[in-house]
Amino acid sequence: MVVIVVALASVGCGIPRDPEGTLDRVRGATMHVGVTDNPPWVELGEGAPTGLEVELVERFAAGIEAEIEWIEGSEEELFAALEVHELDLVVGGITSGSPWASVAALTHPYLTTASLVAVPEGREPPDDIAAFEVGVESSSELEGLLRKTDARVIEVEDVAAHEGAVAIDNYLLDDLDVVDTGVRLGETDHVFAVPMGENDWMTTIERFLLERPDDTEELLPEFGAP
Repeated sequence: MVVIVVALASVGCGIPRDPEGTLDRVRGATMHVGVTDNPPWVELGEGAPTGLEVELVERFAAGIEAEIEWIEGSEEELFAALEVHELDLVVGGITSGSPWASVAALTHPYLTTASLVAVPEGREPPDDIAAFEVGVESSSELEGLLRKTDARVIEVEDVAAHEGAVAIDNYLLDDLDVVDTGVRLGETDHVFAVPMGENDWMTTIERFLLERPDDTEELLPEFGAP
């Protein structure tokens, strides 16, 4: 038994941490990063991508002296490319509950945000939101969460223009001059996606993200504004 265990351990030590050599390949060279439009995490337009996660990727790339080639597409297109190692990284508001977790490796969450009900500053928060009017952007994930409560749902095009209570993510509180009522609708863990099996590559990205929580907190007010 001891001989077998030692033999297996010896074999295990020979297994490459990055079977495709991702970290060694991109360091000092080029990272191929897939991006899908999902503000404030990634925003696509006529020029280069912008957004909180784009900024984090750029800071990470600078640390390993890599250039970035941005590849735009839908989640379906990007994760298909990631699965066959045509991409090194995918970002765009991906969460730990992503349905693509079966074809990609997801990092540990680098940020957790809360969905909540807020009211304008100076207005008394309700004791109970049952039948309380709450504005929420129509056809959004937040609308679905709000409808699971007893609140009276008011669909709006832009919560920034709504004068009453609103359902928003917590990083928008200061931007909208509203205060938290304490009513939580849910929490979301934000992650990056990398190819399956590239353990050194994934560990390097995770270390960067988890060692710099202040970077994320600094960027949220800038990119979280509606």
